Amino acid sequence: MFPAPSSIWQQLPRLTVTSAVDIILVAVLIYQAFMMIRGRRAAPILIGIGILAVVYGVAKVAQLELLRTVLAALIPYSGFAVVVMFQSELRRIISRIGRTQFRILGDRLQRREVTQEILMAISKMASVKTGALIVVERDVGLRTFIESGVPLDAAISRDLLLAIFEPGAALHDGAAIIQGDRIAAAACFLPLTMNPNLMKELGTRHRAAIGITEEADCLAIIVSEETGKISLAAFGEIETQVSLKRVEERLASHARRNDPRAATRPTTDAEPHDVEESPTVRQAKTL
Repeated sequence: MFPAPSSIWQQLPRLTVTSAVDIILVAVLIYQAFMMIRGRRAAPILIGIGILAVVYGVAKVAQLELLRTVLAALIPYSGFAVVVMFQSELRRIISRIGRTQFRILGDRLQRREVTQEILMAISKMASVKTGALIVVERDVGLRTFIESGVPLDAAISRDLLLAIFEPGAALHDGAAIIQGDRIAAAACFLPLTMNPNLMKELGTRHRAAIGITEEADCLAIIVSEETGKISLAAFGEIETQVSLKRVEERLASHARRNDPRAATRPTTDAEPHDVEESPTVRQAKTL
C-alpha cells in the first residue's frame, strides 16, 4: 500500500534560504562545467563516463553481479583517469580561480602610446596583407612560449612590429609575445587548438591564436596574410573580421583586467559606421 501524498510531503526536508543558495551554487558550477567542455575533446569522454555510470546502476538493480564487480573495480582508478585526460582543462580552471582582482598591478598595457603603436602596426599590416600574430600577456605567464622564440625585451613600437612580421624576415613565422609595455620575444611557437568545431577556413595562425588562449588568459591579435582581415582570440574563442575600434576596445579591456568578452559587441570592418572612431584609431589609419 502506497503512503499518502501528504505523508511523503512531510518527510521531505524543508527548503531554507541556505538550502536554496546551496542549490543555486551547485547549479552554476554544473552549468559552468558544461560550458567549459562544450565542443571540446572532453565532451565525448564525459559522455562515455556517464554511460558507464548508467550501466553500473542498471547492473546493480538487475543484480548482474559479474558486470557490477568489473565496473566497481574500475571506480578507484577513475579519479586518476580524469586528471590525466583533462589535465589541460583542469589547468585552465585552476589558473582562472587563482586570478584575483586585488592583486598588485603588474606590467600591462596601461599607456595609450602602447595601444597606439600596436594599432598603427596592425593597421599597416592589414592594408598590405602582411600576416601577423601578436599575443598580449595578462595574468597567466607565457614564459614557456617566450623561451621557444627569439628573446627581444624591446620597447613596443610600430616600426619594430612591422620589421618582425616583414615577409621573408627571419622572425616572420611564429608569434610576437608582449609583456606589459615590452615585446618579450618573437618567432614563438604556440600550441594549435584541437577544437573540431572551428571553421575550416581558419589557418594555422588563427588556430595557434585560439590554442594559446585556451592555455592562458592572454589576448591574441591576428592579421590574415590572404585577406588582410583582423581577428581577435581570447579564452579559446575567436572574433573574425573585426575593426580597429574593436581591437582598441579589447586592448583597453585587457589592460583593465576585465573579461575581454564583456566588452562591447564585435564590430566588423564591414560596419565602420556603427561606431565613433577614437583619436587613436584615426591616427593609426592615417599612418
